[in-house]
Amino acid sequence: MKKRRLGIARLNKFGKRFEIIVDVEKAWLFRNGEKVPIEEIVEGDFIYYDARKGLKASEIELKKLFGTDDVGEIAKRIITEGELQLTSEQRRKLIESKKKQIIEFLSRNSIDPRTGLPHPPKRIELALEEARVSIDPFKPVEAQINDVIRALRAILPLKIGKVIALVKIPPQYIGKAYGTLMKIGKVIRSNYLTDGTWSLELEIPAGMQESLINQVNNLTHGEGEVKILEQR
Repeated sequence: MKKRRLGIARLNKFGKRFEIIVDVEKAWLFRNGEKVPIEEIVEGDFIYYDARKGLKASEIELKKLFGTDDVGEIAKRIITEGELQLTSEQRRKLIESKKKQIIEFLSRNSIDPRTGLPHPPKRIELALEEARVSIDPFKPVEAQINDVIRALRAILPLKIGKVIALVKIPPQYIGKAYGTLMKIGKVIRSNYLTDGTWSLELEIPAGMQESLINQVNNLTHGEGEVKILEQR
């Protein structure tokens, strides 16, 4: 089981400070529009004035200022309107964890175009260090892999296997899915079917097939479709 990285989300409002203890990665995903259950994000059932000192906020004051004393609803506002607080050590560990995920992705999906052989993880790690690639600890691997590849190519010749995926999004989910899908890969073709369904062909790294399927399922509650048309 993946270890939770806990931090503090803080909102300064109404002249006061309100804090919650959160899983920082899931809180960041929620803040950026991902559907993550709030109970998977927040640690405990309290809103604090000062989380580190354990000073709990008054339920009466919460209801007066937020219009509710529901911890989940207030937590959503703190996460979306406030800021995430990390220690430098927490941030370092998160970056290191994300770096390992990127190395794993590249070692699984990239080859040296001169030899046709995969790059060993250590070679990729050294290239990341030499290129001084900036890694966002909160962004999913697929959201930053293209920038990483561009930075590495000056140092490490690599080629990523690609697939063309046909994605269909029912009309009621298009608004929610549009921004996410446009960031995942290169749009080859996009059109709307007679029933309003959004149909698009995406070129993505071969290793992102499972991620794409999971994202489409999450965005459409299992009503979307993904079909692999071609491997390149």
